[in-house]
Amino acid sequence: MEHSPLKTTLRIALVGDFNADVLAHQAIPLAIDDAVAVLDVAADYDWIATADINSAEDLVGYDAIWVVPASPYQHAEGAFTAIRYARENSIPFLGTCGGFQHAIIEYARNVLGWNDAAHAETDNEGRMVIAPLTCSLVEKTDHIELRANTLIAKAYGRLSIEEGYHCNYGISAEFAKELEEGALRVTGWDEEGEIRAVELVTHPFFVGTLFQHERNALAGRPAPLVHAFLRAAVN
Repeated sequence: MEHSPLKTTLRIALVGDFNADVLAHQAIPLAIDDAVAVLDVAADYDWIATADINSAEDLVGYDAIWVVPASPYQHAEGAFTAIRYARENSIPFLGTCGGFQHAIIEYARNVLGWNDAAHAETDNEGRMVIAPLTCSLVEKTDHIELRANTLIAKAYGRLSIEEGYHCNYGISAEFAKELEEGALRVTGWDEEGEIRAVELVTHPFFVGTLFQHERNALAGRPAPLVHAFLRAAVN
């Protein structure tokens, strides 16, 4: 009697403060389940509250790290620790909405040396690398143009997409200039030229989006970037 080979089981850390009322939090398990079915792997995912992350040791053993929406986080340092651990150890990383914002701050502080990099929603001092959007994107849908030959463009298979948002904060004009050079590249813009996606070109898979592509799963549609994220974890 032949035995089928055991499926690969991925361990995924979902870093953020779970709230059953947050649409993105409802969508994330559905998006993961869809992706693992297509990839024919198994996945165990743990919601890890930001207050439960005190050091990188709390992330050891995970194959992928997703810093999820719904900030401000209870303990921002927990989110920063997770982002830095993924960045420095080549762990596939996805950051959406709040995860995107905090990945920008972590990069500014720990790679570019902007020790006072700050978030306008929660900080009163420092250089605001995350600032209020000119127009709120709470429950808005918009077109995004993608840079060719990037992880995100390859995931979607096209250079123009439409996705939904739930946010009031994005990258400040001051800090946007810092992303014209260096390893963290802008890979998606809206029609006004505002930054909507970034990826770290020195990393196997490190992608952040201001939009919440995972919410496609609530409508029964695949989330291509989640598929790509977990494919990177398998590889």
